[in-house]
Amino acid sequence: QVQLVESGGGLVQTGGSLRLSCAASGRTFSSYTMGWFRQAPEKEREFVAFITWNGSGTNYADSVKGRFTISRDNAKNTVYLQMNNLKPEDTAVYYCAARYWTRTDYNYWGQGTQVTVSS
Repeated sequence: QVQLVESGGGLVQTGGSLRLSCAASGRTFSSYTMGWFRQAPEKEREFVAFITWNGSGTNYADSVKGRFTISRDNAKNTVYLQMNNLKPEDTAVYYCAARYWTRTDYNYWGQGTQVTVSS
């Protein structure tokens, strides 16, 4: 079992930055691919970024490429999402998710953290 707790959300102006953190429980964190997703009001949840179990691979949604960076610290059981040059369209609840490295679907989710970007 993996429990995920996000933090770091808040209100920021256009062009500002935030860093989200996701703390994971369990002793096998390094075996999990970690992802960030987001859901804006009245929209479906969408993929933002993922990072492989050892950090060697990452992938991003086109909408955040060049602005967001995902990273992880396996010693701290934590994954991060550095968000720069934020735009109002980045406003959403951001969710951390985990899947065992052999799985294709994410089966563990955090409770989400709100990010609001004012124009």
